[in-house]
Amino acid sequence: MSGRDTAVLRFYEELNDFLPAAKRKADIPVEVDRARSVKDAIESEGVPHTEVDLVVVDGRSVDFAHVLRGGERVAVYPVFEALDISPLVRLRPRPLRDPRFVADGHLGKLARHLRMAGFDTQWANDWDDDEIVRRSLADRRTILTRDKGMLRRREVERGYFVRNVESEAQLSEVVHGLQLESLVAPFTRCRECNVILEDVAKEAVAARLPQKVRDSYDRFRRCPGCDRVYWEGTHFARMQGVLSRLSGATPSGA
Repeated sequence: MSGRDTAVLRFYEELNDFLPAAKRKADIPVEVDRARSVKDAIESEGVPHTEVDLVVVDGRSVDFAHVLRGGERVAVYPVFEALDISPLVRLRPRPLRDPRFVADGHLGKLARHLRMAGFDTQWANDWDDDEIVRRSLADRRTILTRDKGMLRRREVERGYFVRNVESEAQLSEVVHGLQLESLVAPFTRCRECNVILEDVAKEAVAARLPQKVRDSYDRFRRCPGCDRVYWEGTHFARMQGVLSRLSGATPSGA
């Protein structure tokens, strides 16, 4: 291949997770005969555009529509949450400081954990890809998925590919990967229906509680959506430890 009909791509940091071993942290020649958009060239290597925050072509930041004609060097960078790159052409909406998510059907446990951490997370096991994308666009929600194909859809604006398979590791990955540690608000949202919890007097729910719970606990929260009652049981204690490691501080009790 001649220099006139190829460009050289280089992917940085976690974008290499999407590449085969031979192409990681290496220069990758990509054919651009008859011209090719940056977005198409990037996704031809298996990297979803939603994972990309900055593209630099021959030292100049460009958008996804920039056309490659051959001979260029293209540096592709992942999402930046802490680093201010505002003078450059950022390729996704500025990070939300009130982040909202929609998780695909295989990430139900992650969705519940994110709710326990206080993050607005929609999920249902019977939503197809079209419904997930529709909700993402309608509410500006970040799609959480392990399906790379969904993130390559042209209409998707916000998305994160979840690398881990175990739910607590997924929670840590999302919070740390998107640098949301300062926004963790443990036990403020119902883990089942995503509604904000409210404090409730013990007397108001005493008749619904097992005798052991009535004898052992005095603080309760209730979900106004599904009417579930929460208290500081063994599940609470385990998740409290998980969430405290995310935020770097001991979370307050529910």
